[in-house]
Amino acid sequence: MSGQKNMLDVKILDRELRVACPEEEREALLSAVSYLDRKMTDIRDAGKIANVERIAIMAALNIAHELLSTKVGRGVDLADLTRRMSSMQAAIDQALAEQETLF
Repeated sequence: MSGQKNMLDVKILDRELRVACPEEEREALLSAVSYLDRKMTDIRDAGKIANVERIAIMAALNIAHELLSTKVGRGVDLADLTRRMSSMQAAIDQALAEQETLF
């Protein structure tokens, strides 16, 4: 069943977490977990911050900065591009669904 949430055990900064995740998003979530774990480990290993909460906040700030400063092509905002692509995909899905009822 599409969209069904499964529980997934992940490990971030040596801490076990269980998160809900639709099966079709499993690989993307695992990639995100790996990326976050690397960022947090790098911050911890730099030795300047030991508190896990502060490490998480610094990692979140670094990742947010990366996301907001990412540009594609001629200055296209990646977040805006992603939103537009999602909107187009929804319109295509709706149009195809309407066509299926014709046959």
